Amino acid sequence: MSELADAAVTDQRLVRGARTRRTILRHAVDVASLEGLNGLSLGRLATDLGLSKSGVQTLFGTKENLQIAAAESARDAFTEAVIQPVLTTPRGATRLRALVEQWIRYAEAPLFPGGCFWAANLADFDSRPGDVRDALVRHQQVWRGLIAAELRCATEAGEIADLDAELVAFQIDAVLMAANTALRLGDTTAVDKVNRIVEGFLHPS
Repeated sequence: MSELADAAVTDQRLVRGARTRRTILRHAVDVASLEGLNGLSLGRLATDLGLSKSGVQTLFGTKENLQIAAAESARDAFTEAVIQPVLTTPRGATRLRALVEQWIRYAEAPLFPGGCFWAANLADFDSRPGDVRDALVRHQQVWRGLIAAELRCATEAGEIADLDAELVAFQIDAVLMAANTALRLGDTTAVDKVNRIVEGFLHPS
């Protein structure tokens, strides 16, 4: 076989491997949104998807690596669904409202069958130091940071009254987490409550 043919075969294997990895991770994220990251195992995913356990292990190595990869995959999907669509909106109160609206769509649709991926997993790992916990916390910190940044922009532009952006970001995040649970339990008033609470922070200066 020529070097060119060898390279073509290698490329095809890499493409198949990447496609298989994406399929496994999408299923892993869905399972983890319902049962938590502790519900994941290499063998379980192999069985669910009709793959060999050795093949899944080749791609991820350990259960912890699989959990981290699932958390990162969930973060990427969240970013695409919630954050990227609002990046063209004006900074400040307008973008904050858009972020909250996109988050509600993400939880209400939902993007993952169990609702918010972080609501389903943070409680399991908040007292368990390690790389999985760190991956989950990084996302939460970035999300709260985005909210705080838009609050600061709104304050600096005189759109809203002066406030503690970090504190309010914490409060809005807590409200959204509570809304996720309410939506899962069929509370039809949850979205209205979120909007009323958020608007309470956005009154003019």
